[in-house]
Amino acid sequence: MMPIQWLTDELLGQIYIVHVFPDILFQAYIFTLELLRHLFFTFEQYKKLLGYASLPPGLAFAVAGLGSGLTEAVVVNPFEVVKVTLQANRNAFTEQPSSFVQARQIIKTDGLGFQGLNKGLTATLGRHGVFNMVYFGFYFNVKNILPVNKDPNLEFLRKFGIGLVSGTIASIINIPFDVAKSRIQGPQPVPGEIKYRTCFKTMATVYKEEGFLALYKGLVPKIMRLGPGGAVMLLVYEYIYAWLQDRVDHK
Repeated sequence: MMPIQWLTDELLGQIYIVHVFPDILFQAYIFTLELLRHLFFTFEQYKKLLGYASLPPGLAFAVAGLGSGLTEAVVVNPFEVVKVTLQANRNAFTEQPSSFVQARQIIKTDGLGFQGLNKGLTATLGRHGVFNMVYFGFYFNVKNILPVNKDPNLEFLRKFGIGLVSGTIASIINIPFDVAKSRIQGPQPVPGEIKYRTCFKTMATVYKEEGFLALYKGLVPKIMRLGPGGAVMLLVYEYIYAWLQDRVDHK
């Protein structure tokens, strides 16, 4: 029994070291990027820059959101390419490469350009740019219009509701870019032939061959994730930002 147990433990250890641990590091890095985005670092920086442009506040929120989304897209797109490639891999788990190995393989085979590690960048720019523009623009404009509640519980519900609607509307508007991104970065219908190349051409192809509703595939799970998730992240930002401001004011 001992040799069998030892071999089992050894095998599981090798799988963890070779496959699981690098992916944990990879996902931790992605989470860090997402956390920076959700703490609105880039949004705040663009908002400050737009303060010098004398834009109406409502427009400034949307443009700052657009800028933060485009910046985010440039950073995360290579990781999206690796993620989609790994998800499309039908080999057994033990036969799949780690995220870092897969990234090196993509660079070696196709390079860093639009057919390699930055494949689908235009669609990713559209997905993140449009989402953040609507998400931030709607939330902060509507929040400033609707009256503040003195009751903390009602105020919490007010912000949560606005955030929920913001994430939902942004998801509905940007999902055609999401579909295009998935088609471009995912496996092509015919091996060896590239059918989906550019963002808007891919949208046109999907619309022509599959109909208008095909551009909204996956909308329900997307809303279920980004509607409540968007509301939670906006609330986290609001309360952390207020807490930090309070700490600074008391020093």
